[in-house]
Amino acid sequence: MAKPPPSRFSFEIRILLLALCTGLPGTALSIWLLWIGEFTSQTRWTVAALIAAAWFGFACAVRHKVRFPLQTVSNLLSAIREGDFSIRARGARHDDSLGEVIAEVNTLGETLRNQRLGALEASALLRTVMSEIEVAVFTFDGEQKLRLVNRAGERLMARSTEQLLGRTAAELGLADCLRGEPTRTMQMTLPGGLGRWGMRRSMFRQGGLPHHLLVLTDLSRALRDEEREAWQRLVRVLGHELNNSLAPIKSIAGSLETVMLHEVRTPDWEDDMRRGLGVISARAESLSRFMEAYSRLARLPAPRRQALEVGPWIYRIAKLENRLPIKIEPGPELRIQADPDQLDQLLINLLRNAVDASLETRGEVRVGWKKAVSYFEVCIQDEGPGLPDTTNLFVPFFTTKPKGSGIGLVLSRQIAEAHGGTLILQNRVSSKGCEARLRLPFR
Repeated sequence: MAKPPPSRFSFEIRILLLALCTGLPGTALSIWLLWIGEFTSQTRWTVAALIAAAWFGFACAVRHKVRFPLQTVSNLLSAIREGDFSIRARGARHDDSLGEVIAEVNTLGETLRNQRLGALEASALLRTVMSEIEVAVFTFDGEQKLRLVNRAGERLMARSTEQLLGRTAAELGLADCLRGEPTRTMQMTLPGGLGRWGMRRSMFRQGGLPHHLLVLTDLSRALRDEEREAWQRLVRVLGHELNNSLAPIKSIAGSLETVMLHEVRTPDWEDDMRRGLGVISARAESLSRFMEAYSRLARLPAPRRQALEVGPWIYRIAKLENRLPIKIEPGPELRIQADPDQLDQLLINLLRNAVDASLETRGEVRVGWKKAVSYFEVCIQDEGPGLPDTTNLFVPFFTTKPKGSGIGLVLSRQIAEAHGGTLILQNRVSSKGCEARLRLPFR
């Protein structure tokens, strides 16, 4: 579509000319009637001059009435464009078109003012959050130059924001973070610390240009804390078991030593010796079983995966339990890649626990499986007394059974996690007893 040719006169001149043309017929007629009348020459010229002055004055007034509101709207829009939303136009009326335009411009300014206040408050909150969080946040532009960094990033780089902004990722030692997988763990040495870092990278656009958002989390401290807590738990468990075995051994050994030191022994001293040595042997054997169980838990090998049919696997393991018949609720035909030996041990442990619980209340045990989108689930339900406390279920060597080792559930969960799955134990909601849910992925 062709553009209209530009006018030689401005808008204000065109309004003035239009007003003059509008009043031209009446003015010309008035002067003509004045001229043909019986008036003196001086009167004619005086009245004609007054008519012409009034005509031109009214035309200028029309131009002013049109120009002034438009200038007001222009000033308001200019102020809005400059970011000043405090200026408002007065005299806006809702009973005429021009008043509605001015009212809408005022409303636009108020709306933009509220939005600007909201944006400023959100930006202030974002800056506060970024300053207080412990993770390091960096923003790089398309040329990999740093544009934003928080306080944690300053500490990590051991420099102030002024010294960091504008530097490239290569100069800061973060070039590898902008390549490769967007989420991974990296071993890095930075000016403010070294160790393992959790890295997350994402993309966003600012001003239409792509930017990188890089977040670094120090994993070393968390790993050290977890490792220290694990060692503390292990030492407590080992110390408890060792004291339970060594204390009676020490006491009985001292008693036997006292018997042997007596010059005159009692007639049954040999029986005392045999009983004492029997207790020492029993406690030593118990301690040996405990250490063997711990060694077995710590040396779980990686799964050796092969094809495994889920249905025949569950039927085969259920037949191994002869204390109580297992009721099987068949599910769909499934084939997975897993370690059969490890999964056998896992299912045996779960079924044994379920049967032990059901035997206390003369209840039943049910096993079933179902398929989901990306995993399948094996559910084992018993009708036992339930779990009084679920917080210590997976604590190594914790057991509520008189002759339990406390590693069955821990070993079962390790096997499930080694296969990329999960193991959950919880009390049943609709009836008494407990249920174990084993989820394993198809791949």
